[in-house]
Formats: sequence, structure tokens, C-alpha cells
Amino acid sequence: MRSSLRALPATLAAVLLLTACGGGDTGGEQADGSPDAPLRVGVSPVPHADILGFVADELAADAGLEIEVVEFTDYIQPNVALDEGELDANYFQTVPYLEEQMATAGYDFVALEPVHVEPLGLYSERHGALDELPDGATVAIANDPTNAARGLRLLEANGLITLADTGDAAPTVLDLEDNPRDLDITEIEAAQLPRTLQDVDAAVINGNYAIEAGLVPADDALALEAAEGNPNANLVVVREGDQDDPRIEQLEELLHSDEVRDFIDTTYEGAVLPAF
Repeated sequence: MRSSLRALPATLAAVLLLTACGGGDTGGEQADGSPDAPLRVGVSPVPHADILGFVADELAADAGLEIEVVEFTDYIQPNVALDEGELDANYFQTVPYLEEQMATAGYDFVALEPVHVEPLGLYSERHGALDELPDGATVAIANDPTNAARGLRLLEANGLITLADTGDAAPTVLDLEDNPRDLDITEIEAAQLPRTLQDVDAAVINGNYAIEAGLVPADDALALEAAEGNPNANLVVVREGDQDDPRIEQLEELLHSDEVRDFIDTTYEGAVLPAF
């Protein structure tokens, strides 16, 4: 059985439950870590909530597992809620993003096995191909360090910019070595990027937000991250020590089942790819 909860905006958390526009919390409710309690998992709406919802509705009951799906619409609050004990796990992020968050916020989390990849894409409402981007074009990328670096690398991979060698450090807009088209690269909160398309020449948008906005990455993107060898697979994250929770182990088994692989393949048709 599944319960699905939307994340609460902070200003309304004490008043009502609704879908957050820019993130939120779980209203302060603590997860119950007992073996028979429902497993509270924080997710992004698409595709994470869809995939976890499939597991909860179609597979969990036979495995004796109950899942509460808690949706968030930003990339900050799911880790805050996990750290504060309001979730048992979250499923929305990549290892590079997790590592950056652990380094800056001091979280003691553990990443489990990769589940899926959402290729990052460059999208435009004004131009139909990369070579149509004019000199001085405005290009929006995410403003968090991990996704900003992914966006810059996508631009570099498609010949739009050249980045300086930053070693193991994530590149930033300060690391542009060559910008032959004089692109104006601006950073915007990742969830807001689809809304900027009417105001910029192009935007590098995370796969989940692109899908949620009605974009089809395989058809609509001017450029798309390669899936093969992509280090940015999405996975379940738990607090250190909770990886041995039998409910977490059961969830991991179900998320990496043939049924979930088939669900991803048939539902997203290449916009989301199994990573197992």
C-alpha cells in the first residue's frame, strides 16, 4: 500500500498540505524507524515519484513493505528532511550532488545503488539547432555547483565553450577558457529553468524538470548528455547506519527488479534510462 504526501511550503506548513512551488518540508512529522512502520521516502515528482509509485502500488505489498511517497519540488529540502529524521530515505539525487551537499552541509549520508539516469539537455523555444544559437546568446544553467558543472560540460561537449582544466574540482562559469560565441551564461535555480525558456535563447535543464514541463528529451533537446558512462545516475540515499534497515534492503531489491527496468523503458522511451 502506498501513501503519497506532497511537500509543504514553509510558510504554510502549519496550515495545510499542498504541492510546494519551490520546495518545502514534511510538516515536521518524524519517520518511524520501527521494522513494521511505513517507509517514508522523499522524491522529486518526475520520474522519481512515478518509479517509486510503481514499486509501492505494484510490488511492495507482495514483499510486505508499505511506502509513503513524499514529494518535493526542489533539490534542497529532501536532504534537510532526511537529516532531521522526517524521512527514512530520499530518491532524487546523484552521487556528485550528494557529495557536494555532504561537504557543504555536513550530512552523514550513504548512497545506495544507481537506479536511473536522466540525461541533462539543452533546450530552446527560439532556435531549432545548436548552430542557430547567435553570438551573444543567453544560456541559462542551474545554479547549484553540481548541475552547473554538468551544464558547462554539456556546452563544452558540443563545442560551444572550452573549460579550463580544474582537476577534480567542479568547473564554474569562472573557468571559461574560450567562449567563441560570447555566450551570456546565467545561473538560475534548477527547478525554475523550464520557465526561463521564453526569456533566454537556451537553457540546460535537468531531465526530471524537462519531463515535468512536457519536454521530450530525445526529441526536443538541441543537445543531450550521453547515457553511457554517465556518472550522474539517480539513487536512494539514507542516513549512515540505515542502509542495513530491512525495509531499505527490500526497497533496493524492488527498485532494481526486472519489473522496474521494464517500467522505465516503456514509460519514458529513452528520456529516462535504467542504470542497473
